[in-house]
Amino acid sequence: RLSSEKYMTKLRFILFIISGLILIIGCRKEEEYPLEPVITFEGFVFLQDSQTGEINTGLLRIGYTDGDGDIGLDQGDTSFPYQKSGEYYYNFIIRYYEQQQGEFVEVNPDSSTFNARIPPLIPKNQTEAIKGVIEDEVFINNPLSDYDTIKFEVQLIDRALNKSNVVSTPPIILDF
Repeated sequence: RLSSEKYMTKLRFILFIISGLILIIGCRKEEEYPLEPVITFEGFVFLQDSQTGEINTGLLRIGYTDGDGDIGLDQGDTSFPYQKSGEYYYNFIIRYYEQQQGEFVEVNPDSSTFNARIPPLIPKNQTEAIKGVIEDEVFINNPLSDYDTIKFEVQLIDRALNKSNVVSTPPIILDF
């Protein structure tokens, strides 16, 4: 009879622990984000060419969140409003600035030189909150420029055409 009572006590304890874990897991709140993308500057790293040793590019790291996960365009997404000549062909907008006489000036503001098309981050038929980091390799060595300090401004656009906030890199000094 004692061993039966010990067995029941252990069983109740185990069931209590399992119930507690289920309650904790079940009550865990899914992360919620706004429907428009929100981005943060996560870092910038110079990249050295393994063949020549030159530094011509850098890795731009941008953190993102999106409440419905509709970030990204397929290669075939070229119909309105994503047509090549349109405002939304690129969904990762990067503006390039040089510090000239103490002021940052945008270089080629009408150019799409640095812009990119981020592919879908989750399948298009799914809707879920997402969070992550986008890494993009950008060209930084402009041999036609006399200026040694640059910066980038970045914005992300989702498939519903919601635009994120704009983030800037700190000044990037090209002293190599």
